[in-house]
Order: sequence, then structure tokens, then C-alpha cells
Amino acid sequence: MTLDDLFETIKQRAASDPEESWTAKLMAKGPEKCAEKFGEEAVEAIIEAVKNDPKALTSEAADVIFHLMVMLHARGVEWRDVINELARRQGQSGIAEKASRG
Repeated sequence: MTLDDLFETIKQRAASDPEESWTAKLMAKGPEKCAEKFGEEAVEAIIEAVKNDPKALTSEAADVIFHLMVMLHARGVEWRDVINELARRQGQSGIAEKASRG
């Protein structure tokens, strides 16, 4: 499964019954809850990174990516737009890119 496939699955499941889909259940609670859940997962990934538990970090990283995509979809941001932004930044120094944002 590619990340593009995952985002398409999230979009499909977002429109399904909240009693049968975690994605639909999150979406039904609104974009703010989706953002909150993303934040929780990010913190859990940080904890596993600090604990130096590669297996747990791998699992939490998957949760972070999934919940990032749910949050993006909840706010109408397409995954392809994120990929395009990363492509725009490719080959540019991270320091220079950050400075260009002001």
C-alpha cells in the first residue's frame, strides 16, 4: 500500500458509517477532534523515540501518518498537495526554505 492508496482509503471510509469505521467516527467528531488525535499520536511517537523502542516507534509512526491524513482530509487538504509542497522544497536547504517563510 502506498501513502496515496492510504489517503484514498481514508477518503472512502470517512463517508461510511461511524459505527463501522474508526475514520468515519473521527470525522463525525469534527476537524478539531481529528487534530487532537493527531497530536496525541505524535506525542506517543515522541515518547517511544525517547525510550529508544524501535518496534513501538514504528507502530506509533504508522499511527501518526494515518492520523495526519485524517486531519488533512477533515480540513479539505489533499495528500497530493502535501506531496507537491515537498517536491517544491526538494533540493533546497531546509535552512533556506524556513527563512523564505519569513
